[in-house]
Amino acid sequence: MKKILILLGPPGAGKGTVGRNISSFYNLPLISSGDLLRDNVKNHTQLGEKAYFYIKKGELVPDEIVEDIIKERIGHEDCKNGFILDGFPRTLKQAEDLNKILMNNNKVIVIYLSASDHFLINRLSNRRICEKCGYIYHLINLPPKKDGICDKCGGRLIQREDDKSEVVKNRLDVYHSYTGPIIDYYKKNGNFYEISGEGELEDTLSEIKRILK
Repeated sequence: MKKILILLGPPGAGKGTVGRNISSFYNLPLISSGDLLRDNVKNHTQLGEKAYFYIKKGELVPDEIVEDIIKERIGHEDCKNGFILDGFPRTLKQAEDLNKILMNNNKVIVIYLSASDHFLINRLSNRRICEKCGYIYHLINLPPKKDGICDKCGGRLIQREDDKSEVVKNRLDVYHSYTGPIIDYYKKNGNFYEISGEGELEDTLSEIKRILK
């Protein structure tokens, strides 16, 4: 039986950070739909070109594009014992399609990280990412030792286009309009847990580990 953890929540709620920690603790691959899409954009694949049209405006990438990427990734050997999904599903159709894929003898747990729009706009607009190693900083809560330079590898820190405040507001509007039904869907299907994404990381991780046990 595969152990599958689905991390839900608005942009900036901490799914990536939580996912990396849980991935390391349980030795399960973390699969981020956002990272997979950005890799395709960076590599100028045909899929990436299609996705970038939506990403740059803070809109959701169409279901068929995202689903094809996810299906290919979870078929890899490292997912044989389970995996963690970050940022997928984002629409009710994606949730329903994912359920069809995972329905065969899998243990699926859904964690919803909730947070207010005000908190999320502040967090995301101050987020910076190393363009070389991908390490994430926050100008207020986790600033680099040297302005604009990654502590880990010396790479340049950048602000993602979709982290700019005006785009963040649009991303949140899109999130609320599209993904609300997903929460109701998973609540009805059981194994759904809501945790605040505004608390201390260690408290959040302890709560998730307790749930997974």
